Amino acid sequence: MRRNWAGMLVRVLLFLIIAIAGFGQAVLQLWNWLMPSLFGFHTITFWQAVGLLALSWVLFGGWRGMHGPGYSRRWQRRMMERWENMTPEERERFREGIRGRCGQVPTPASGSGQ
Repeated sequence: MRRNWAGMLVRVLLFLIIAIAGFGQAVLQLWNWLMPSLFGFHTITFWQAVGLLALSWVLFGGWRGMHGPGYSRRWQRRMMERWENMTPEERERFREGIRGRCGQVPTPASGSGQ
C-alpha cells in the first residue's frame, strides 16, 4: 500500500505549527502574567516567547521524552548484551578505542566473564 507522503507532510507541518503556536502562547501568557509583577521584567511579544521556548529547549535538553519511557534502560541493556557477546580480544580493542578518545575506561561490573 502506497502512502500519501504529501498528505502526511501537510499533517505533520500543521501539527508543528499548532504546537509552536500553543506553547508559544502559553509561554507568552505565563511570562506576561508573572514576570512583570514578580520581578519587574518587561512584557514580551509572541515571537519573543517562541524564542524563549526554543532557547529553554536547547539549554535544558528538550525532546528528551521523545524516546519513550525506559529508553535509557533499554539502551543500557542492549549495550550489556553486546558486551557479553564480545570475545576478550574484541573487548580489549573496544577499550583501547575508547581510551584513545576518552581516557581510562572502567570494566563493566556485571558478569562479563573476565
